Amino acid sequence: MRRLEGKTAVVTGAGRGLGAAVSRLFAREGAAVVLADVNLADVRDLAEEITAAGGAAAAVRADVTSEPEVESMVNIAVDRYGRVDILVNNAGIAGNGSVVELTEAGWDRVMAVNLKGVYLCSRNVIPHMTRAGGGSIVCVSSIAGVVGQKGQAAYHASKHGVIGLVRCMALDHAEAGIRVNAVCPGAVDTPLLAGLTEPQMDALRAMHPMGRIARPEEVARAVLYLAGGESSFVTGSAFLIDGGYTAM
Repeated sequence: MRRLEGKTAVVTGAGRGLGAAVSRLFAREGAAVVLADVNLADVRDLAEEITAAGGAAAAVRADVTSEPEVESMVNIAVDRYGRVDILVNNAGIAGNGSVVELTEAGWDRVMAVNLKGVYLCSRNVIPHMTRAGGGSIVCVSSIAGVVGQKGQAAYHASKHGVIGLVRCMALDHAEAGIRVNAVCPGAVDTPLLAGLTEPQMDALRAMHPMGRIARPEEVARAVLYLAGGESSFVTGSAFLIDGGYTAM
């Protein structure tokens, strides 16, 4: 029996990187996956890949900062598959600068995608999960949600906010059978790092005691654990997957 057999999962930011790795793994474990991303071409290609391998997937263009688009995303999932059992709030963007250096527009954009997006997606999914008797929400935070770093004010504030929101939602919806957790990866080999030079990458690897950064598939397995029944008594947690970064 595959671990997500008969389940429906919505994954935001599914087109590349961690979101794509999570989507592929969920499909292999039997879930019907709704692939949501602002770049429809990426999720269309991924949906074709998953269906060609025998899985079930639907591609949806959705901007997680827009409630009408999020509502449409959730309605498509329910209309096509009848329910939403799992939500993975993965969509996120980077943002550099101290509070002095950041523009107001830059600050607002990071908060809108990284934090408001989690609120909007969860807000629209939770009523469906409640009517179905439960579900699991996994939010992608970061080690940036538990530590600070120079020049990363908006990004770290948003990821700290994700953990706080996860804990509140876990308490608010526990009686409805809805579990809410966060994964907090260290640096992951995704397109978010594409602009770094090799010396910058070397420095990033050196910050992790294991001497490397994570592969998306390694983090995806932790998301699978939190999404599925093996973590049935886990809620409100912030699960560190950081190669020892926060142990120092």
